[in-house]
Amino acid sequence: MAEITFKEYFDALLEGKLVGLKCQDCSAITCPPKNTCNECGSYNLERTTLSGRGKIMTFTSTYIPPSGYEKEAPFVIGMVKLEEGPWIIGRIDIAPGKADELSGKLIGRDIEVSGKEFPSEQFYPDKDRRVVPIFKMIDK
Repeated sequence: MAEITFKEYFDALLEGKLVGLKCQDCSAITCPPKNTCNECGSYNLERTTLSGRGKIMTFTSTYIPPSGYEKEAPFVIGMVKLEEGPWIIGRIDIAPGKADELSGKLIGRDIEVSGKEFPSEQFYPDKDRRVVPIFKMIDK
């Protein structure tokens, strides 16, 4: 059984890499990492480096943030389907007003994943840092 700690996952994001786990039983990719395959529940996983590319599937502009995120608002949260299959959540690197203006035209846009470090907050398990996946749109 391969394992990726969240520290390793977030360190890789900060280096512009995306890591996940490939199931040796059903070939599904699990990202972010966890102990079992998202598809079949197997523990027979192998560490893999993903392309870091995907498509925006949905998003929302956040103007009134949850507690602890007031200094970061406004921001845009999105769900991205990676080329390898899994969906991950993160922030889209776009101003909320621009995202609202583009609206449905953002859906399906190609992105690349990286990471950005933010100050930790009271509900986050790592009190030293908080790393967030950042989705940068690829112009074609």
